[in-house]
Amino acid sequence: MDSKLLVICLLTAGINLIGALAYAARIAGVRTGRIAMSFALFNILVLVSRTANGFLGPFLAKRIENRLANGGGDALLGDFRMVLASASVAVFAGILLVPTGQRLFADAIGYFQRTRSTGKLLLHTVTPGGLSTIRQSLTMPKLSNLKTLASMQGVGWGVLLANVLAQALLSVGVLASLYAGYLNPEFRVTASQLSAIINGVATILLFALIDPQISVLTDDVVEGRVDAGLFRRTIVWVSISRLVGTLLAQAFFLPSAMAIAWVAARV
Repeated sequence: MDSKLLVICLLTAGINLIGALAYAARIAGVRTGRIAMSFALFNILVLVSRTANGFLGPFLAKRIENRLANGGGDALLGDFRMVLASASVAVFAGILLVPTGQRLFADAIGYFQRTRSTGKLLLHTVTPGGLSTIRQSLTMPKLSNLKTLASMQGVGWGVLLANVLAQALLSVGVLASLYAGYLNPEFRVTASQLSAIINGVATILLFALIDPQISVLTDDVVEGRVDAGLFRRTIVWVSISRLVGTLLAQAFFLPSAMAIAWVAARV
C-alpha cells in the first residue's frame, strides 16, 4: 500500500466512522430529553460525512488517470476493494464505540445548552476539559447488553434489509462509477456522473424508509410507549445493518462498475 492509497483509506474510514457514530446522537437525545438538539447534531455529522465523501472522488479519479497513463491498472481492483474494506472496519469500530459516542453527545448537548454556541462547542473538544471528558467517556459495550440483541428489535426486518441495500449502494456509488471509467475510458466522464443515480436511490431508501422509522420510535420513547433499552438495541441493529451493507458492497462493486460502463456507452 502506497502513501496515497493509505490517505484514501484513512479518509474513507473517517467518513464511515462519523456516519456510524451519528446514530449515537439520537440515543443521547433520548437520554437527555433534548430530541431536537440531538437531531441537529445528527444532521451535522451526516453533513460532515457526506461532504467529506466528495473529497474521495478527486483522489480516486487521479489514481485512475495515473494508471491509464502509466499502466498498472490491474492493481486498481485490489485498491478499490481495500478502500471498501476500510469502510467496513470503520463501521465495526463505530458500533463498538456507540456507548462512548452516546456519552460524548450527551455531554455535548449539555454544553451547547449552556453556551448556545457551536463554535465554543467545537473549541471545547480540544481544551483540557474537553479531552478529559473524552477520556472519561471511553467505554466498551457490556457483554450483558450484547446478549439482549437477540431479543426483539424496534424496527422490522424489511427496514433493516432496506438499510443494508442503501448502505451497499452508497458504498459503491462513487467507487463503481470511477472504476467504470477505467473499464471504459472513452466514456469515463459519463460514467462518473452516473454515480448520482446510484446514490440518489440509496438516499431515497434512507430518507423514505429508514429515517422515518427511527424518528417514530424516538417519539414513542419520549412518550413512554417504548423502553429506552429497546431504542438502543434498535440503533445497534441499524448500525449492524450498515456494516452488512459495506460488506455486501464488495460483491456489488465489480458488477456495478461493469453495468455503469455499459450504460455510459449507451446513454
